[in-house]
Amino acid sequence: MKMKGSSIFTYDVYAPTTVTTMLRPRRQEGQAIIQEGFTIEPPVPFSEYIDIYGNLCQRAVLPVGHVTISTEVQAQVNPLKPIPDPKPAYMLVGDLPEDVMHFILPSRYCQSDLHEINMLALEIAGNLTPGYDQVEAIRTWIHQNVRYQYGFTDASTTAFDTARSRVGVCRDFTHLAIALCRNLCIPTRMTVGYLDKLKEMDLHAWFEVFIGGDWYTFDAVQEKTEGYRIEIAHGRDAADVAMVTQYGNAALQSLHVAVDLLEN
Repeated sequence: MKMKGSSIFTYDVYAPTTVTTMLRPRRQEGQAIIQEGFTIEPPVPFSEYIDIYGNLCQRAVLPVGHVTISTEVQAQVNPLKPIPDPKPAYMLVGDLPEDVMHFILPSRYCQSDLHEINMLALEIAGNLTPGYDQVEAIRTWIHQNVRYQYGFTDASTTAFDTARSRVGVCRDFTHLAIALCRNLCIPTRMTVGYLDKLKEMDLHAWFEVFIGGDWYTFDAVQEKTEGYRIEIAHGRDAADVAMVTQYGNAALQSLHVAVDLLEN
């Protein structure tokens, strides 16, 4: 399926401000990039680098005034990877690949080592077969028990906060899922990008788990995980996959996101 995603960030910049962005799509199995664009208006030079997770990053200094950062991508994307039968099983920590190990550790927003997270993980999935069944139970529990609501959480909200308040947006749903899965020693990462099935269009966050020797996609915001996706970045949590990080005096005024499925 061909899929198109675009985003426009509009800023008022009050002093020259360095920004790093993570807005260009990943080159990886499952999505072939047909064309893409990345522009800053007014034009300024920018450099690019690849972070430790393989994400494409951009760095620039925004000038004082009204600044717009626009990005667009068109890609050929595959449907979600089907769940095999038998379902993917839990892998012992000693058998995990080395590049997966850091996805079972606690991170800034996903405090998987806390007692309250452990108790909740055991309550939800402690009696289930380790692996896929546990992850799907966690995903379903979050969807059914955490209320989706804008304006209640912010950039400092953690998985522990959401476990208590049970209110948040996709970022918070994903952080809680990651913390619960990691507490059960299931490697889990945060993924951000475009999804075609959203009631309120925005850049979206979901989670992926490493079970049965491969990564599988789960989305706690949805009633069931579905839809076509363009992945922009993945990492341990939101600290690793922030779309725009600024080091100076600038205020985001608006963000417009559009996603379309195109004919093959």
